[in-house]
Amino acid sequence: MKIFAVGMNYPEHNKSLHVPFSKPEVPVIFTKADSALLKDHKPFFIPDHLGRVEYETEIVVRICKLGKTVAERFAPRYYDAVTVGIDFTAREMQQKLRREGLPWELCKGFDGSAALGEWVGLEKFRDVQALRFHLDINGRTVQAGCTSDMLYTVDELIAYISRYFTLKTGDILYTGCPTGCGPVCVDDHLEGYLEDRKVLEFNCK
Repeated sequence: MKIFAVGMNYPEHNKSLHVPFSKPEVPVIFTKADSALLKDHKPFFIPDHLGRVEYETEIVVRICKLGKTVAERFAPRYYDAVTVGIDFTAREMQQKLRREGLPWELCKGFDGSAALGEWVGLEKFRDVQALRFHLDINGRTVQAGCTSDMLYTVDELIAYISRYFTLKTGDILYTGCPTGCGPVCVDDHLEGYLEDRKVLEFNCK
């Protein structure tokens, strides 16, 4: 299983990061190690050596078919379910790596950094590009977004990634986060919602 993720895919989030463009020339793609996956309500143990760790709430799609160099018009055939996930990020480390022009794996791909909710079949929704989602921490909504605001659509991302990596059944794709990222603390209780359906729930330790 491969874990793909997308950076800087929502314009308001890009503004908050003070990046010098509204839309990257091509999608910003990175990967996470398989040990990053956190699911089944297991707790997230905040690494004490990575500094400030922030949540990034995202729509995640599940690859359901082997594919290579997939044309955008055929991309919908290659994913069958969605959920809400969290791309945990060691923010201070990311800023340092970005300044130095270095890869993001250390700040993005550490153990437990890819929290994943329960899958919901695409047939439950009218349009993957019209999904609302939000994250509550300790009962308060801290981040919300809609896939209609994505700079690169799911189909565009599938087509682009498949030019470089063979997609395999069970691979997952984190599609980027809206503005509103913030830190997590020990004893925080996180709940992720896809439309009005709670699909993600766990504690930080």
